[in-house]
Amino acid sequence: MAYMTDRKRAVGNGAAKTGTEHHWQMIVTSCALAILVPFFVFTFGPALGGTYEEIIAYYSRPYPAIVAALTMLVGLIHFRGGVQTLIEDYVHGMARKVLIIGAICLSYGAAAVVLFAIVRLAL
Repeated sequence: MAYMTDRKRAVGNGAAKTGTEHHWQMIVTSCALAILVPFFVFTFGPALGGTYEEIIAYYSRPYPAIVAALTMLVGLIHFRGGVQTLIEDYVHGMARKVLIIGAICLSYGAAAVVLFAIVRLAL
């Protein structure tokens, strides 16, 4: 029989054994957003207020389309993690599971819509 101290069992594991992984995911997406959002603002700015044809021509170029897609996808992944933490902290019982599933479906659905819209504009 192996003897493990409480500290040895807890190192690297939160109460649900996924706390460290979730924390690092939020840190990585935050850093990625800190880089991507300024790029998105500066690539979205010239297109703002343009006609439909100008927008299609602008997002047909790879750089603005890739920056927009990456910013939206990373933002929605960060949103999913943040909302999941919020729900886990403040909602209890069966409602917690239902809301977490709903938030995950909402974020992935929004990501699909964003990708479809950008691909539609780019092609």
